[in-house]
Amino acid sequence: MRTLLYVIARCGQLALAAAELAMFLRAILSWFVRDEENPLMMFLVMVTEPFILPIRALCSRIRAFDGMLLDIPFFITFLLLSLLNSLLPILIL
Repeated sequence: MRTLLYVIARCGQLALAAAELAMFLRAILSWFVRDEENPLMMFLVMVTEPFILPIRALCSRIRAFDGMLLDIPFFITFLLLSLLNSLLPILIL
């Protein structure tokens, strides 16, 4: 049973690490790629947006985030994924 939990935790960590990498690449490439039809950017948006969308919906209710230059929901989502990735082994085991 302990081995199964370990495997589940490791698979979760790998999935979260892949999501973090996709978000990081999306952030970096957004500085250089301005074409919204770029296949790589379309893929990164398709992969990362399901993680960001709930946080974006919550942040849209807070007026302080309106008109900011930084994409605060993106940043919060990245931090939450990183935190969850580091806490996953502790929470599972």
